[in-house]
Amino acid sequence: MEDPSRSIERTATISPVELVLRRPVELKQYGSWAFTKRAKDSGLVPSMGSVGDCFDNAMMESFWSRMQVELLDRQRWRTRIELANAIFDYLEIFHNRQRRHSRLGMLTPIEYENTFTVA
Repeated sequence: MEDPSRSIERTATISPVELVLRRPVELKQYGSWAFTKRAKDSGLVPSMGSVGDCFDNAMMESFWSRMQVELLDRQRWRTRIELANAIFDYLEIFHNRQRRHSRLGMLTPIEYENTFTVA
């Protein structure tokens, strides 16, 4: 198993996209004290849930699942630009302004937020 302090130095030269794709959160070395200290010393914020907490990422997992069904699986994307534009439209137009959420009392996220910010 690789020394956690060396893995920070090695990943510092990897692009952010590669780093996200390579992030093996299951490996216990990334939760070690040495790794956490080295990350903080390097100006990074380790993103780890608490031990035994199965709900720490449930909201994002649910979101990605919905986006997969409602957008990504519906067609093949010809270019990355086309896909990026579709994701932007999904988030900014459909998800935030049109899609009603049962957890928000069947309001859109924008409508829900406005109930707290508009006086």
